[in-house]
Amino acid sequence: MRPSQNPEDINEFNRFYNQPIEYQESYFLPSINNPNNNQSFYADVSTLKPDQHCYVESSAGNSSELVSDSPPIVNFNPMMQQGSDSWRSDMHHSPDDTFQSSGNSSCYTSDVTDLKHKLRELETAMLGPDSESMESYNTIPVAAANQVSSESDKLVGMMEMMPSGDLKEVLIACAKAIAENNLITAEWLMSELRTVVSVCGSPLQRLGAYMLEGLVARLASSGSSIYKALRCKEPTSVELFSYMHLLYEICPYFKFGYLSANGAIVDAMKDETSIHIIDFLIAQGSQWITLIHALAARPGGPPRIRITGIDDSTSAYARGGGIEIVGRRLSSIAASCNVPFEFHPVSASCPDIEIEHLKVRPGEPLAVNFALVLHHMPDESVGTQNHRDRLLRMVKSLSPKIVTLVEQESNTNTAQFFPRFLETLNYYLSVFESIDVALPRDHKERINVEQHCLAREIVNILACEGAERVERHELLERWRSRFAMAGFKPYPLSSSVNATIKTLLENYYQSYTLNERNGALYLGWMNRDLVASCAWK
Repeated sequence: MRPSQNPEDINEFNRFYNQPIEYQESYFLPSINNPNNNQSFYADVSTLKPDQHCYVESSAGNSSELVSDSPPIVNFNPMMQQGSDSWRSDMHHSPDDTFQSSGNSSCYTSDVTDLKHKLRELETAMLGPDSESMESYNTIPVAAANQVSSESDKLVGMMEMMPSGDLKEVLIACAKAIAENNLITAEWLMSELRTVVSVCGSPLQRLGAYMLEGLVARLASSGSSIYKALRCKEPTSVELFSYMHLLYEICPYFKFGYLSANGAIVDAMKDETSIHIIDFLIAQGSQWITLIHALAARPGGPPRIRITGIDDSTSAYARGGGIEIVGRRLSSIAASCNVPFEFHPVSASCPDIEIEHLKVRPGEPLAVNFALVLHHMPDESVGTQNHRDRLLRMVKSLSPKIVTLVEQESNTNTAQFFPRFLETLNYYLSVFESIDVALPRDHKERINVEQHCLAREIVNILACEGAERVERHELLERWRSRFAMAGFKPYPLSSSVNATIKTLLENYYQSYTLNERNGALYLGWMNRDLVASCAWK
């Protein structure tokens, strides 16, 4: 499904965004050395060992494809493929997401007696060779003996409460241990988690791999350096563009945001002969292709369109060049539709934008688009420069006819580490589940999409703090407060926008949901809202 129902729109989109891409050899995130010398889950798939559930097998020619090693602890479920009617009723508790023991592949110790034995070994290691009996504790400081006994009791109690070894619960227990600075418990749980998470397993196993990497980085106080390393070692621009485009195609999240924002702009500008649109994250310019076509078909003729596009480094890298590429592309599309068009590029990051960058002309009808960008702006919780609210006040001073907002419906901005971990786990699990029904688990490009488009966000949310944590999402209710404080009033989305999104979702898996509340639209997966869209004036 393309972001337009018009065949001409589809042809134009194909022409500029669906060109054949020559896939290079798979490039994965760099290995991260953690204090325990355990294999990083960002390693190249070709380096994964059989007990890590996935490897690359060369086939004829120069291509490679992922194949399952079929270890006892991973079951690739064929019912998870797209179009199946046999979707499991409880996606959060798949059989793949429980710890089991089989032969020499012990994944998680479910025997409490065995656990006690392991803990006894831990006590011996900590207290010395003379600690073979409880009587020897009298040679050890009482506080140290009590601490080890307390940790033993906690771990035994944890296993007794989780006899099934639920992966989600163990991830949560590990994060809680880190939040409480309980290093003994955290290290032990991480060593067990490493045996069951997998970049090519169930949605929870895949997400668990990236979340575990974030926990390791946080525990080692290396989150900032790891995140910087990930951003420095990108795939080639062609590869990154292909991953971003694939995510755009297989899930409706971006199309939902773009179509809903465009619908609000068309409605607000229906009587105008000229329009100036300021896009604070122009990216590849995909959003404006369907808008140009829609305005070209407007009764009475199209308006003159001027777009001011603000660039970002990730999009520039994926494009393989500067923002001028977007301008040429959109100008070509507008010319083919006989729409008067002008493009004004701004090569500056959003926190640095000032009014003079925007070249707003007196009296011109103005629309401002904030699509998945404001959550990257630091606010008052980060430092003295509150760019999040500053940008809103600056935009309000321009008296726009409409301002569109699209944001992820998640609460990670000011939350402390443990509630932030829970929010991230639940949010991204829904995202990974939605990807799971669109692409097979052994699909090489699915792994690339998740690693290069999602894993960085997850690591940043969990491992980084302060200014280094750039993924700072807020719920729509909080955005409402910010817009209201800046002087904006709600602009309810029309029923036609709702109908357009419903038509879009007919082309995707039935578990996607669409809800309208208080003039805003929410796109979700099953019972979880994932993206919210609204408009202001």
